Amino acid sequence: MRNEVQNTSARPVMMQCVRPVVGAYRYFRVQQLWRVIIPRMASSEAENITPKERTFQYQDSLPPLPLPTLRETLDKYLYSVKPHVTEEEYKKTEAVVKEFETGAGKELHTKLAERAKTHRNWLSEWWLNYVYLEPRYPTPVYVNVVGPNPAHAHYWPPQAGTQLYRAALFTWHALNFWKLLKNEEFAVDKADRGKTPMSMEQYRHLFNTCKIPGEKRDKIVSYFKTVYEGESPTHLCVLHAGRIFTMDVIDDNNVPYTPPELQRQLTLIKEKCAGQPAGPGIGALTAEERTKWWKLRNRLIELDIKNKKHLETIEKSLICLSLDDASPTDDTEIITQGLCGDCSNRWFDKSYNSLSFSNGTGSANCDHAAYDGIILVVLSYYVDTKILETKGIWKGTVPDRKVPEPEELVFTIDEGITQAIHDAALQYQEMADDLDVHCLNFKSFGKTFTRSHNLHPDGLVQLSVQLAYYRIYGKPAPTYETASTRKYYMGRTETCRTCTPEAVAFCKTMVDRTTTPTQRLQALRAVNDKFVWLMGECQLNKGCDRHLLGLQILADQAGMPRPGIFTDPSWTKSGGGGNFVLSSSTAGSVPILGCCAPMHLDGYGSFYIIHSDKIRIFLTAWKSSKATSLEKMAGSIEQSLLDIQQLLASSKM
Repeated sequence: MRNEVQNTSARPVMMQCVRPVVGAYRYFRVQQLWRVIIPRMASSEAENITPKERTFQYQDSLPPLPLPTLRETLDKYLYSVKPHVTEEEYKKTEAVVKEFETGAGKELHTKLAERAKTHRNWLSEWWLNYVYLEPRYPTPVYVNVVGPNPAHAHYWPPQAGTQLYRAALFTWHALNFWKLLKNEEFAVDKADRGKTPMSMEQYRHLFNTCKIPGEKRDKIVSYFKTVYEGESPTHLCVLHAGRIFTMDVIDDNNVPYTPPELQRQLTLIKEKCAGQPAGPGIGALTAEERTKWWKLRNRLIELDIKNKKHLETIEKSLICLSLDDASPTDDTEIITQGLCGDCSNRWFDKSYNSLSFSNGTGSANCDHAAYDGIILVVLSYYVDTKILETKGIWKGTVPDRKVPEPEELVFTIDEGITQAIHDAALQYQEMADDLDVHCLNFKSFGKTFTRSHNLHPDGLVQLSVQLAYYRIYGKPAPTYETASTRKYYMGRTETCRTCTPEAVAFCKTMVDRTTTPTQRLQALRAVNDKFVWLMGECQLNKGCDRHLLGLQILADQAGMPRPGIFTDPSWTKSGGGGNFVLSSSTAGSVPILGCCAPMHLDGYGSFYIIHSDKIRIFLTAWKSSKATSLEKMAGSIEQSLLDIQQLLASSKM
């Protein structure tokens, strides 16, 4: 296998969820996290202000993705190996790495340096192909990301009879976000205290974008265009009761139809489906193994040319909107439905599936290839801010005009397709039933308390999760946290290996009853300092995983024997090849969070928000694993946070 997500000992899952890189819009009050501006949205009056900068104006002037020296990468790799091997194993790995550095690694790095001279981002094409488009396993549950709509916690609590009103209003706000992007009026994301523009390329794939299955490699197609580039499709697709409809949502002036007009269209769709047999559920086919889905898609096109037009209508649509019959009431249930809900009402290849449940709660399910989870966070944060500003109520006038009625996309299918839909749904349900989800709401402290002790909140939460695992299993876990590299041309992410020797040393002091509070506090500060430095390095693309992936790909392309560094047991033990037991990410302090499945069969997914006075952690695990227990892990994390709080509080007594 040739990349960090294709392996024999780990689930076929790629976790690249979210980092605190939230886009800046017009703001009154600004937060700072990892040197990236996180805005508080201004009131709606500001929407008529034209920003000085166009959304995508810096794309061609961003600096190229750096290529670390081979020595830098190998040093970081060796340091990340230490917590997971014995001294004897480490000495063997040192020898393997030394051989690689002076032999195959030196040759491969020279080739990679040549590539970096002609590619402003030497990684981006490989990353998309090797990580997202070439793997043949199904993407829902394993790869897709979700993000619950947080409005159920304020103005939109679960309530029967609110589905269509809220779906219409949420969609209207999302379409206004599309309008900002189309007009290039959404402000550029900035790092380094607002001084450094970041790549906005991923925002182009939020709307009008879809993944198309291929025989050996899928492809991403995007029909989004700015006003400076031309027209782009202005319809969305609605999935309900196994049926698919298309409806126009933008008027002739490129302005979204009003929420009442959108609600009227959604009502017509519900009325057409009421009391009728469920539709075929064509969307379930997008949950299939990728080559099989490619064959089935071709079969659909062979059956009827209209099927091809229907597929293109879905693929070109702004978004897909699912009207579900499920009624989740809290974060855990909403995330579960988002990740594992009715596959007949999903188009898993779509870059943005907005999910509206029967009790007015909502979520999203999005293809990960198109963008990283932070882009979904930004959109959801924008919409949630608008809901908060208006208290979840739309007040406006409805123009006196006729809005086109929705049209159903009726596919021509045969017995073979019908059976394939049935088989895909069964396979999907087996995957979905295996995923366990739990939301931990920790209310004893948050960012304010952590900052008051001069500690980085993200580093502290990372440490609490690692301590929790160490207490349960008596050993450290190779840990992955997403670091953003979006300050570079076409930048996406680097892996931050946060399980450092300092982290293990702290865990040992906390379980050793003979250590003093002073020793524990010193260990805590040492690991937090190391975390801050390491995350900063990774945001400069100076981790080790992306560089090693590039070298691995070059070796494969050259037909070389797999270099020993990738077959050495330490590679797997430290997380290489997709073997990170703890896969994690944070959305900082905004109330929006993405979530996805664990990377490893016997591992945990940990995704969190750090508020000023509380911490919310979404945990995932595989039920089929005999090694994991979400209940134990959640309890251990909570206890670890409390113990760290007590340690810090006692230091000031």
